[in-house]
Amino acid sequence: MDILEKLKGKLIVSCQALDDEPLHDSYIMSKMALAAYEGGADGIRANSVADIQAIKKEVDLPIIGIIKLDYEKSGVYITPTMDEVDALAGEGMAVIALDATKLTRPDGSPFTAFFEKVKEKYPDQLFMADCSTVEEGIEAEKAGVDIVGTTLVGYTEHSKGDVPLETLKKMVEAVSVPVFAEGNMDTPEKAAKALELGAHAVVVGSAITRPQLITNKFKNAIEQ
Repeated sequence: MDILEKLKGKLIVSCQALDDEPLHDSYIMSKMALAAYEGGADGIRANSVADIQAIKKEVDLPIIGIIKLDYEKSGVYITPTMDEVDALAGEGMAVIALDATKLTRPDGSPFTAFFEKVKEKYPDQLFMADCSTVEEGIEAEKAGVDIVGTTLVGYTEHSKGDVPLETLKKMVEAVSVPVFAEGNMDTPEKAAKALELGAHAVVVGSAITRPQLITNKFKNAIEQ
């Protein structure tokens, strides 16, 4: 079945833990993915080759692969260079996601110039553009991506204060490629609303897979 058709109207769970988090371990992320699968997830988003390889041993689900890496003098950290794209392509990802914001990449190029090289090298690979504004989604579609996502809404300086669901609604109206709702989809109600607004699929991460943040929500509510 076509990957995009398979994910239409479905829940994708982001299983990630950065190196300063308690659950940072590929084995743990593989079990997190298994738990997500048992809960009904239809896809997984994962960070790093090691995590992806471990997750593949536990679940047979489409994976949106990313590699988060910080480069000096660049605000782009989600699959920022061709090296990360190459590594993910080597793992046979259903989808490779990469930062499509207007921030400058490590090599100094804008997203459109970078993606032109990526698409030329991997013409048959599905790519998802992680965006922070509607304008970035429009530019990403013009560049030839297969999916745009609201992943970085509120996380860039130029999108600070923007509401993900509002951006999602505008994005769905502005582009013709599938739009994945991602970023601050932290309640079941928001996830359901995203699909009502026209999202092709919903990606949920921290609200499911980061127990320290979930615990902190309860703690704050109790203390208030």
